Amino acid sequence: MERNYLLEALLNKSKVKHKVFISYHKDDIEEVKEFIKEFSEDEEIFITRALDMEKEIIDSKDTDYVMQRIKELYLKDSTVTIVLIGKCTWSRRFVDWEIQSSLRQGKTLTPNGLLGVKLKSYNQNGYPDRLNKNLKQNDEQDDCYARAINYPDNKETLQKYIDDAFNARSSRAHLIVNTRERFEYNKSCS
Repeated sequence: MERNYLLEALLNKSKVKHKVFISYHKDDIEEVKEFIKEFSEDEEIFITRALDMEKEIIDSKDTDYVMQRIKELYLKDSTVTIVLIGKCTWSRRFVDWEIQSSLRQGKTLTPNGLLGVKLKSYNQNGYPDRLNKNLKQNDEQDDCYARAINYPDNKETLQKYIDDAFNARSSRAHLIVNTRERFEYNKSCS
């Protein structure tokens, strides 16, 4: 009996695993590991790409060079960037740079989808500014590029938002806000 691979692929569409770059503050590493284990390793929702803050810091003060290396080493084959938001994520320059690099677009460059996920330690200190600029700002605004969600209760919820972020790369790319200015230094988080 011959299998209908096209029909099987359509039925299994929800099982597509996207390559996801994880952006986070190093102080949240235990929660980040838990998130990756829960949704990437155990549930196999996505394939993880991330900087290992303890081992792989790009040692340079040249922000253009650092962003180029982040793009080349970690973002080049990812399609969605998830920003894991903890207590002080908003204050970190590397998070800003990773989001900016994720949102770059051009004739031959497709941006990553962008999704903010509040970690359990999130305490209303706010989102990273570049993520926030890509979220809906007021009721008059029809739509926005990115989404931000509470920590997902189940794999289906996270899968839905990752798929939405992936699709936004073409359907909502015109809504991207990605200014050239970037953090030069980490901000104080108290």
